[in-house]
Amino acid sequence: MTSRRFQGGPLPWFEFSDLLVLLAWGSLLLKYWLTGELAVLLHPDYQWLSHSAAVVLLGLAGLQGWRLLTQMLQPPSRRPALAQHITLMPHRWSRGILLAVAVAGLIYSPRPFTSDTALQRGLTDTLSMTRSSRPQAFVRQAAPEERTIIDWVRTLNVYPEPDAYGGQAVDVIGFVIHPPEWPDSHLMIARFVLTCCAADAYPVGLAVRLPTGQALPAADTWLRVTGQMTTETLDGQRQLVVAPDRLRPVEEPANPYEY
Repeated sequence: MTSRRFQGGPLPWFEFSDLLVLLAWGSLLLKYWLTGELAVLLHPDYQWLSHSAAVVLLGLAGLQGWRLLTQMLQPPSRRPALAQHITLMPHRWSRGILLAVAVAGLIYSPRPFTSDTALQRGLTDTLSMTRSSRPQAFVRQAAPEERTIIDWVRTLNVYPEPDAYGGQAVDVIGFVIHPPEWPDSHLMIARFVLTCCAADAYPVGLAVRLPTGQALPAADTWLRVTGQMTTETLDGQRQLVVAPDRLRPVEEPANPYEY
């Protein structure tokens, strides 16, 4: 009985770097899948694309590893010629960048957007936005106390008359934003709406008038606000304002976005 001995010399470095890049990116997408962090980055309707990419990349990594192993067991004279590729930058740079980004993603966990991002993306326009990947949500019938923040905003888009909703019950969950032009007696309770991915997320919110003597909650605090709708002029505009019976701090939801 004879054993097969390793006969080949070292393979070019980039053969192994390709394997590392495939493994790193496949592992990153698999991590987002298994930990649920993908919900912070991608709309549920498109998450299957990321799941499929994770499977394909890890499969390609397995094939690349097997190919390298079989080549290492062959003498250099029998190894296939290396393919030549046209690239926009040196191989070391492109592979290094891909590997560095994947490693950074494995180390750091993505976080939901904050109130600063909401203010930067134009909070004053939230009540006029109607983008949605699910248009049927506009016509969904729900009792006022069952409406989410996005339900209220979409309802206003359909019939933008604030006085029509006075006295209706409110029970919503969102994070606190302090619009700089508003008085300290008011805040905005908001959520980000995701239409495709985090890059196109935009904020929607409702104005809240604090009860007398209520301290102003810190920005980005998650609250459950219960009360009823009223109307008042705020920042020179007649709009709906929640008159809360109770402001209760809550944990940040596992999925902080609306759709």
